[in-house]
Amino acid sequence: MGKISNMTTVQEFILEGFPAVQHLGKPLFVAHLLLYLVSIMGSIVIVTITWTDHCLQTPMYFFLSNFSFLESCFITTVIPKLLEIFFSGRQTISFAACLTQTFFFLSLGSTCFFLLAVMSLDRYMAICKPLHYHSIMSMRVCFLLVLTCYVLAFILIIGLILMVSQLSFCDSNVINHFFCDLGPLVHLSCSDTSTVESFTFLLSIFIILSSLTVTAISYINIITTIVNLPSAKEKQKAFSTCSSHLIVLFLTYGSCVFIYVKPKQADRLEANKEAALVNTVITPLLNPFIYTLRNKQVKKALRDALYRMKSKR
Repeated sequence: MGKISNMTTVQEFILEGFPAVQHLGKPLFVAHLLLYLVSIMGSIVIVTITWTDHCLQTPMYFFLSNFSFLESCFITTVIPKLLEIFFSGRQTISFAACLTQTFFFLSLGSTCFFLLAVMSLDRYMAICKPLHYHSIMSMRVCFLLVLTCYVLAFILIIGLILMVSQLSFCDSNVINHFFCDLGPLVHLSCSDTSTVESFTFLLSIFIILSSLTVTAISYINIITTIVNLPSAKEKQKAFSTCSSHLIVLFLTYGSCVFIYVKPKQADRLEANKEAALVNTVITPLLNPFIYTLRNKQVKKALRDALYRMKSKR
């Protein structure tokens, strides 16, 4: 994660968490553990059925399974430490571990945005260019698109983390958050953070708004195509393949734009904790249900898998 500046005297940080409800640590531990396990299990179910059911081995479900896997990794960077805080009250985290958590949280989160944009392009190709869809969206192309999402996010975020690692931390070590998010971490630095904050703002604009722009352009074309379809049945079928994706887009972009797209990361730190909790606990919990309950093919594959399991008993 880069060399730590010689002026840094802080060797570990204290994650403040949620002081107002810390006395409810054990009940909150149980509640968040259950939510975490349900999220992970939901993602495992989606990945498993999309890779074992031949009917779901298409680009759309390839991207969906990758998104589910990515989201599981994303929340795992945060939730285990939150569970530790609730269960044992241990709120300390080392400098290196804090930077590592920040890196994986931001890089995996950025990958999610790029992958959501790719999923939008996939729906655009399927609905607006159906005759060329299978020739263009081959599995090789799909794999390269997913790999590009990971590599691009890694390159962008590693530079930011190297900049943060050069900051000096010599006074307060209490992070006003339940994990090492970038804004609260940079806010503690006793050196000039204007360059890091400006770079973070520009990076946020590029990652979030560029992927949002790709998504918006894709869906403008998709909606135009759907409106011009001759029959109501075709319109309904085309929209049903996009509706779950649109809900996930709304939930994901909403909280992240609120948290990161602002010039001063020190602003609204308290409000950011609630938004981050939605982004790391609630949204990942809802996404597997959104994709399964609103998708007839996934529901059918799930029913078939359950039937096969019953038959083997």
